[in-house]
Amino acid sequence: MLVFLDDSGDPGFKVEKGSTPCFVIALVIFDDDLEAEKCAVAIKELRRTLGLSDNYEFRFNGSNRNIRLAFLRCAARLEFRVRAIVMDKARIYGSELRSSKDSFYRYAIKMVLQHNFGKIRNARLRLDGHGDREFRRELRSYLSREVRPGQGIRPSLPS
Repeated sequence: MLVFLDDSGDPGFKVEKGSTPCFVIALVIFDDDLEAEKCAVAIKELRRTLGLSDNYEFRFNGSNRNIRLAFLRCAARLEFRVRAIVMDKARIYGSELRSSKDSFYRYAIKMVLQHNFGKIRNARLRLDGHGDREFRRELRSYLSREVRPGQGIRPSLPS
């Protein structure tokens, strides 16, 4: 099982100064590596069909309606599951979480991984590229401690 993680919003709490009021962590879950490869190939073919660069990143807000619809039609044919957690930052009261963006980010990841209703088993986790090498090392260590082994998630984050 392969799990890709991405976030939306920012982990800061200064909403009055531009921080987003909500923070989202989303997982795309593939039951095996072959399905993930099929998805990567389908998205690469879609880019070429649309005349886009191989490096083009599909973003909902940054794309016109036709590109969004083409992407959704392509994704609908693929085998994966999505799991997400949306956190209303006004309802977060812990002082450590409110004062440290890294602590809040790690906590949000822990929550979406822990509350998976047994649907994620023996999974390798891949992040979207968030943080530097030191942050990834600390996140790997944190998840190894905080996400119970029985939950079947191996935080095999790239260094």
